Amino acid sequence: MKAKALFIDEAQIDIVAGNGGDGSASFRREKFEPLGGPDGGDGGNGGNVVLVASRNVGTLLELRSRITIKAKHGVPGMGRGMYGKTGEDVKIFLPVGTAVYDANENAEEAIADLVEDGQRFIAARGGRGGRGNIHFKSATNQAPTTAESGRVGQSRSLRLSLKLLADVGLVGLPNAGKSTLLTQISAARPKVAAYPFTTLIPCLGVASIGERNFVVADIPGLILGASDGAGLGDQFLRHVERTRVLVHVIDVGQLALEDRDPLVDYETIRKELGSYDSEILKRHEIIALSKVDLLAEADEVLAPIEKFFHNKGRAVFRISSATKQGIRELIAGMARALDETEALENEKEAAP
Repeated sequence: MKAKALFIDEAQIDIVAGNGGDGSASFRREKFEPLGGPDGGDGGNGGNVVLVASRNVGTLLELRSRITIKAKHGVPGMGRGMYGKTGEDVKIFLPVGTAVYDANENAEEAIADLVEDGQRFIAARGGRGGRGNIHFKSATNQAPTTAESGRVGQSRSLRLSLKLLADVGLVGLPNAGKSTLLTQISAARPKVAAYPFTTLIPCLGVASIGERNFVVADIPGLILGASDGAGLGDQFLRHVERTRVLVHVIDVGQLALEDRDPLVDYETIRKELGSYDSEILKRHEIIALSKVDLLAEADEVLAPIEKFFHNKGRAVFRISSATKQGIRELIAGMARALDETEALENEKEAAP
């Protein structure tokens, strides 16, 4: 099977747990104890490799270069019944939302899904320490010379894939105004520029209205054919999987200057989302008509577009990140959509 390419939000690492320490084959050598028995202690267990989800980590960039991470070995046992020290675990902190796959098996099903802050997963277990000869004394073998060797720790290759956990996902064609919008509704500061694919890394921000806070993600890289590898390809489409509400950001600022149909832009994005996962098309949708400040006759131009979406039951907002027009109303619309989504989810859970 062809290996999958690794993108900005993926990484592959090799991990090696610590070996267990050897048990000791020791005998008491004390004054006035010429026939001292076995006193060899056990070796310590090897350290584990533990993956930990942390909201303080935002990307997998530091792990992108394929590296090997090793835990400490257990310390061998010693005489006088002294046990070896357990090897220290090594912790790898990952962004919340990281899915973990066995790279050697090219598995599609994750072996761990780290979706909560502080969630832990022991990815490789340390080897058990060997038993010392103190355990092998018997009535027929008063001076055993046998001691166990420590066991080898687990080793494996892992593929890490980050799927952002966000309540709301901003989707749209390149330069539709998603990143600029994110800067207006949150403290996030993604790169903003007037050329396609400015945003190469999905960016999260926290929007607030009243006492309600929710996470918004700017999903880059969507163009016609993205699900088949065009443009930035489909590496960022997976970030939409965990969003609960989609905001389609549609650039209407150039309608008076270009032969462009915003409804085609909308259908283009929906086609790519549906090609990736048809379940995404069932999410609650909001329409944000962006850059309306560039329109001289906004009402005349936008009325038929708004009618189209209203007939589909979509909430529509006219926004301008430059003038802040409609931004507060859009945030309130996001909050309402989340409330409705949560209510439906609760109904489904309560249903017999």
